[in-house]
Amino acid sequence: MRTISAAAITGAVARLCIQANTRLPDDIAAALDRRRGSEPWPLARETLDLLWDNTELAQSRNLPICQDTGMACVFVELGQEVHIDGDFEAAVHEGVRRGYGEGYLRKSIVGDPLRRENTGDNTPASITVRLVPGEGCSVTVAPKGFGSENMSRLAMLKPADGVEGVKQFVVETVRLAGSNPCPPTVLGIGIGGSFDKVAYLAKKALLRPLDRPHPDPFYARLEEELLEEINALGVGPQGFGGQTTCLGLAIEAAPTHVAGLPVAVNVSCHVTRRASETL
Repeated sequence: MRTISAAAITGAVARLCIQANTRLPDDIAAALDRRRGSEPWPLARETLDLLWDNTELAQSRNLPICQDTGMACVFVELGQEVHIDGDFEAAVHEGVRRGYGEGYLRKSIVGDPLRRENTGDNTPASITVRLVPGEGCSVTVAPKGFGSENMSRLAMLKPADGVEGVKQFVVETVRLAGSNPCPPTVLGIGIGGSFDKVAYLAKKALLRPLDRPHPDPFYARLEEELLEEINALGVGPQGFGGQTTCLGLAIEAAPTHVAGLPVAVNVSCHVTRRASETL
């Protein structure tokens, strides 16, 4: 049995909140750089260049990549042989409080969805914990802005809708979103599970690097086909047209009921942020 202090959890979350908001993950940066080099539409290419300049300035000056520093979504893979010395959830919330304060990051969380009073410190965080074998503890902070989150959708399709029904729903989601989520976007797509689980699958899919295709060749091909269809829509960077509506996407699938085909699309903008640390 290994013991990890609550203070260590707090420190990791605080560091990751700042890192995730000021530095693009390598795979997202590489996809953005690759697309700005291949985009044929002049206005779209100029827009991608401006987005690239913004990410470089943010990193060099340790400033937020985007003014919406998001809801702090914290994903933890906790080893079954780990004992947390202290209050785990309180430690995560304190890490968010500290990170958003020390990093001078915008606080965007309201304590009640209808009465709308800002909590003042970007807490509470959205916490997802998965128990895994061993004595490790991996923490990922993925801040999520709501310009893109508000464009996300979920549908309970019929099994007869099949692959084509899933593709139509995903492409329609991007088409309806248009320029609202600050394209080029990154998409997390969940297929299967239940009403609640498919939304989790879509959010989890955003954690997979864009340069890592799905391990199942069937879903890897589906990812390629969807990306091609989405970029053929012509929405383009910030809605200015071109061939770069989406930088990449990832699918997560799970077993489901014989009578169901749940599908969820979690839309993220080009500043898809995540940072991880292993304790």
